[in-house]
Amino acid sequence: MTTHAPQAAHTVTLPGSLDEAVAALAAMPAAVPVAGGTDLMAAVNSGLLRPAGLVGLGRISEIRGWQYQDGHALLGAGLTHARMGRPDFAALIPALAAAARAAGPPQIRNAGTLGGNIASAAPTGDALPVLAALEATLVIAGPGGGRREIPVGHLLTGYEMLAPGELIGYVRVPLLHAPQTFLKATGRTGPGRATASVAVVLDPARRGVRCAVGAVAPMPLRPLDAERWVASLIDWDGERTLAPEACAAFGDYVAAACIPDPAPAPDGGEPGTLPPAALHLRRTVATLARRALGRALA
Repeated sequence: MTTHAPQAAHTVTLPGSLDEAVAALAAMPAAVPVAGGTDLMAAVNSGLLRPAGLVGLGRISEIRGWQYQDGHALLGAGLTHARMGRPDFAALIPALAAAARAAGPPQIRNAGTLGGNIASAAPTGDALPVLAALEATLVIAGPGGGRREIPVGHLLTGYEMLAPGELIGYVRVPLLHAPQTFLKATGRTGPGRATASVAVVLDPARRGVRCAVGAVAPMPLRPLDAERWVASLIDWDGERTLAPEACAAFGDYVAAACIPDPAPAPDGGEPGTLPPAALHLRRTVATLARRALGRALA
């Protein structure tokens, strides 16, 4: 199917399988894959992107569901936020379901996909801190039926990038069967873009706490020292409770790690102070982290 614009021809290909989509991208290196299009079409409409061609992923049924695999959930990259927000999925991965329900108004949740959230890598992507805290792995589909796996954090930080002709096919998420929470703050009431978000996941098998903070940096941040500190305070063989003071200290620890104080002056003078907006953001992150941990332990 080909459509014609006044000044350029744009080819739209609609493959029926993941391997067909990879082949189409290999044949048209300048083409762009599109599923829900919530980010892509916004960039096109604003004039920031003029793709030479589109490879539509909406007809690929194999990436629109999920399956169980060796203690993991293998999630298709075409899963919509609306589908992930349903109760059956929430029983599987509660934090990811909560992030999906918070992804925006119904029209965004019905169209936007898990793979698109990852590929766009927008700092405000609601699924990203959850996937970082869960230490999810991406299954990348490549030419010739090839498949390779990379940690989601490697793609989000640019440590490993998609090669030409590759697509995110699936997301492999460990099923921890333990409490996990996602909270976010927005600049206005109702669904909206996050000014800060926090995911907290308990991992009883490893006696660990995983936390990721989104929207305050170009990629989700893992405050590893704060994770180890609070995990050492939890009675994993008992009721797994913490005093309110410990939860509050965890929130402050996370916030200070993600929004640190300015470095000392080169001449040895006193370090500067954070601007009011940064201080407000730090308080917001501290509150979210404290509440997320409290709910996970409740």
